[in-house]
Amino acid sequence: MARPPAPADLARAPGRAPLVTRPLLVRFVSVAGTSLSFYLLLATVPLYARASGASPGTAGLTTTALTLSTVAAYLPAPALAARFGYRPLLAAGLTCLGVPALALAATGRLPVIMAACVLRGLGFALLCVAGGALTVSLLPAERRGEGLALVGVVSGIGSVSALPLGVWLVAHVGYRPVFVAGGIAALAGLVSLPWLPRARPAPAGRSGGLGRTLRTPGLARAGITFGATTMAVGVFVTFLPLALAGTAAGVTALALLVQPSGALAGRWLAGRHGDRRGAAALLTPGVLTAAAGLAVLGLDHAPALVVLGAAVFGLGFGVTQNCTQTLMYGLVPESGYSAVSALWNLAYDGGMGLGAAAFGAVVTHTGYPIAFALTAAVPPAVLAAGHAAHPFRQKAKQAERVP
Repeated sequence: MARPPAPADLARAPGRAPLVTRPLLVRFVSVAGTSLSFYLLLATVPLYARASGASPGTAGLTTTALTLSTVAAYLPAPALAARFGYRPLLAAGLTCLGVPALALAATGRLPVIMAACVLRGLGFALLCVAGGALTVSLLPAERRGEGLALVGVVSGIGSVSALPLGVWLVAHVGYRPVFVAGGIAALAGLVSLPWLPRARPAPAGRSGGLGRTLRTPGLARAGITFGATTMAVGVFVTFLPLALAGTAAGVTALALLVQPSGALAGRWLAGRHGDRRGAAALLTPGVLTAAAGLAVLGLDHAPALVVLGAAVFGLGFGVTQNCTQTLMYGLVPESGYSAVSALWNLAYDGGMGLGAAAFGAVVTHTGYPIAFALTAAVPPAVLAAGHAAHPFRQKAKQAERVP
């Protein structure tokens, strides 16, 4: 069987716009630094707070502070990008992500820990919005899905590896080296910023505003569909370890590994094929695949099926990630990229939080198998309701061809 062409080979293919360009490679520096810094500390900061004397509930509030500040910062970020440009926001985001990590290495006082979480959440939001908009502006429109998949792989490798690595390093070398590494990873991205294009959203009056962009036909539906799928992710990461508490610990660890790995594969496959067939054509298969995998997770008496379900769920979620992101960027002009980035990330974080809260309320009455099955039914139902109300496959295909 012939080897699939690598990204560099595709960039040189005759008649195709280059995908892997020098600005995109430079952008990968801050993408990788952001991912490493964020995920190295994501699970270790609550442990650090607990080790510093906080109660379990207070330690958990560190993640709440991080999440709430992230969601709050998504809202003004598009306007800030329009006023100051992408590079200043990237610089601010990397600084807010890196400096508090170094502060954590110096002290374990609870007020400092909480303040660091808030600042890191703000920084992460700025990086998601400004970085996402700048990245998509560096991609040729006809290869947008493939480019977003490649960026997702670069970011995803860091998240998949850094989350367990942070916990492992804490157990072997302590907290301070982990926090220093997280701070340096973010701040090192500052070195790459002068080589990025000095860009900001194209002037288009108020058309790039968050509220006005949200009224773009089809945009809210794509975002809601993605949000319904990320609800399942919130359920997966929060409740699967509890559902599998009676099984071998290795089953939970393996499931938590194969799900993000499957998501990386799904993003890449969707990007490669979505540009040729249209992202809308892959959205329904992606949602249904994710739902099928999620429904299997309630079978806690069959560990092999649980791991398989986690892999299938990850694959479908990765496809849905890429399809919705490609569709949403394709529906707006360049002036709306930062608003789309904010909306997509809001759907991601908001869906995860809502899913975990709703599942917790349901599972006490139904048990895990039924609760997982009910959760699996939500994304297909949302997708079907949206399609029945506003069929949009042809509109989406036309939008994807707009530079």
